[in-house]
Amino acid sequence: MSEKLNLLVTGLNGVVGKALRPALEERYTISALSRSGVKGLPDDRVFKADVADIDSLKPAFEGIDVVLNLAADGGMSSEAGMNAGWESMLQNNIIGAYNVLEVANQAGVSRVILASSGATSNGYELEEPYKSLVSTDDVELPDSWDMVDEFSEPKPVSLYGVTKLFGEDIGRYYALTTDLSVINLRISSCGPVDEPGPGRGQANWSSHRDLQQLTVKIIEAPSDLKFDIFWATSDNRKLFRDNSHAKEVLGYAPQDGVK
Repeated sequence: MSEKLNLLVTGLNGVVGKALRPALEERYTISALSRSGVKGLPDDRVFKADVADIDSLKPAFEGIDVVLNLAADGGMSSEAGMNAGWESMLQNNIIGAYNVLEVANQAGVSRVILASSGATSNGYELEEPYKSLVSTDDVELPDSWDMVDEFSEPKPVSLYGVTKLFGEDIGRYYALTTDLSVINLRISSCGPVDEPGPGRGQANWSSHRDLQQLTVKIIEAPSDLKFDIFWATSDNRKLFRDNSHAKEVLGYAPQDGVK
């Protein structure tokens, strides 16, 4: 790339932001937007704002090519996890997603990447064979199973998952009605420590370098990719959140996986 792309990241201080930051800083000119600020970036590229306050966002979007929206409540970075309070999720995940898309559209940004979540489909884990695939017990596994892809019926079992589905749908709306390209990244089991955890982590782990690779491929995807949803997962033996769509469309090639 002859000239570095200008990338604005919201929520860079979170678990996913920290996992992605080394690869993004190496490749792009990064600006950051958060309520508390971000260390290690020039002052003129650090914006303190609240995604729920649309007017406070506008200065950060000037001259930006792509926005990566990681700001949210209810995920790995939240003290209450997926049980975060409704009012906070309303402000951050629903109003915040709208505000980011609306300001990006007004500012002439070319693409917005919205961090979605495996929580959009966690209801599958209440059913077999997925219940066994995420079990922490030593259970007998089936010989094969149907994959859950980006177009399978959503099955949220938390309000957090519902808010992430809202993000996907409003992203589709902006992709259909504006010049924005909007891509949803369904981030799976990715924690602060770059190794798979028990249970769900054994099935749907995403290593930091696989998540970095996929995110870069989305950022740099051709402009005619107006809307899509991709699962961020490594190639795990028990995998059921299907990453084949990302492989086919983007050339994603996971380097890691739980064997």
